[in-house]
Amino acid sequence: MSTEAQIETSRAEPAPRATLRPLLLRLHFYAGVLVGPFLLVAALTGLLYVFAPNLEQVLYDHELHVPAAAESVPLAQQVAAAEAALPGSTLAAVRPAPSPTDTTQVIFDSPGLAESYRHTVFVNPHDGEIRGVLETYGSGQALPVRAWLDELHRSLHLGDVGRLYSELAASWLWVVVLGGLVLWWSRRRRTRLRPDRTASGRRRTLSWHGATGTWAALVLLFLSATGLTWSQFAGANVGSLRAALSWETPAVSSSLGAHAEHGAVGHDAAGHGHGDSTVIGPDEVLAAAREAGLDDPVEIRPPAAEGDAYVVQQVQRHWPEKQDQAAVDPVTGEVLEVLRFDDWPLMAKLARWGIDAHMGLLFGLPNQLVLAAVCLALTALVVLGYRMWWQRRPTRAGFGLGRPYSRGGWRRVPLWLLAPLVAVAAAVAWFLPLLGVSLAGFLVLDALGSLRAPRARPAATTGAE
Repeated sequence: MSTEAQIETSRAEPAPRATLRPLLLRLHFYAGVLVGPFLLVAALTGLLYVFAPNLEQVLYDHELHVPAAAESVPLAQQVAAAEAALPGSTLAAVRPAPSPTDTTQVIFDSPGLAESYRHTVFVNPHDGEIRGVLETYGSGQALPVRAWLDELHRSLHLGDVGRLYSELAASWLWVVVLGGLVLWWSRRRRTRLRPDRTASGRRRTLSWHGATGTWAALVLLFLSATGLTWSQFAGANVGSLRAALSWETPAVSSSLGAHAEHGAVGHDAAGHGHGDSTVIGPDEVLAAAREAGLDDPVEIRPPAAEGDAYVVQQVQRHWPEKQDQAAVDPVTGEVLEVLRFDDWPLMAKLARWGIDAHMGLLFGLPNQLVLAAVCLALTALVVLGYRMWWQRRPTRAGFGLGRPYSRGGWRRVPLWLLAPLVAVAAAVAWFLPLLGVSLAGFLVLDALGSLRAPRARPAATTGAE
């Protein structure tokens, strides 16, 4: 092919990158302008939540901590004191004091509490003194201040309706981040990893926006993915996918019958002992778990019904390997089964680490500092994005807002590329329903805008986008 023919072909068929850029610019613009407020609220409430574990250690010091002492009363006596302090409730779990300066937490299911909330009695392990009773939330035993901040971040205290905001933010965050990275790195620039201090006006704002987004991108993508696991609609799809791929978190069986099948316990199918009706207490269960290698901190769950075993599980969230579990016979004290965290499927481990890292619990303070920095970065990205929109406003015709980027970009995309893009978008919209609904809303808004101003001059897509 001659040079002239090659030039003519390149003019007739622009590169896919060139055809996709206008479409991506418009999508990034709409997502930034319309979803930006939700991202801003998620960033600010997330920043408040990051240091909630530290705050509750200060606010609830009396309930959580005691003076160190050499002697301790039996765990059964501590549980009995807690039961006396909270009559009418059902014992759900016991978390023995992990150190001489910590209290034992005795957890109860109480009538009248909201879902996932329990009452926890804090007991001095050295003398059985009741240090306080608090409502706690979730498997992480969040105390009232952390539970309040958690609900603020997740739903703004508006219930299931409020949860739509956080799901919308998580659904669009990865789209905005990936789109911004493509737009920022697809153009040759003087610098990409740091702001261009020689630029001015909108170009300077763009350089700060692009460089900040690049540095924060990886953690933002992680927060988007892990945040979706807690969402209402997308979270259900994530759960179904994990179940289909056997990525669910494993657990020991609490059924004595299941262990009897392997000859591990001398009980009949109903779980009754043969000639021995004595049921061991939490002290014996804790000792058996210790012998099995489950060190502090642990949670002991009593048998939920006749024919069930005790279940002991490590509950350390700061270090990613202390999640071992054991089932203990309630009559003999024999350890029936031990499940090591090392034996978990890889995806179950990644899910555990991901959840703990999202909450700022993994590795403690370093995790919190990274999350705080990224929350501030996301706040800055939203503010800088709106500033760029403001800087694109018409200045000679009075007050006005910045124009969207030129519409009709999808018409420039060749069919062989457009068809799979539409198919992928449809699949993603099905898996992330709020993203699909809001994207449809963007398209309707865009169509109405084209009817209202069909001859409006398109905004330039070159230079400092």
